[in-house]
Amino acid sequence: MKTRPGICARKRRFGSEADAMAVARDAAVTLRVYRCALCRDYHLTRRTKGMRLPR
Repeated sequence: MKTRPGICARKRRFGSEADAMAVARDAAVTLRVYRCALCRDYHLTRRTKGMRLPR
């Protein structure tokens, strides 16, 4: 998934995958964690089409 710079700047950033996973687990909707190619931090997304989901 490619994230544009403007979108990346507006998203919440997590310094570790574990921090992002903790927030994703507690969310009311299904969220997936991914590492951003621009900022190298972790973001959350609701998009799962074509993505591998964690076990």
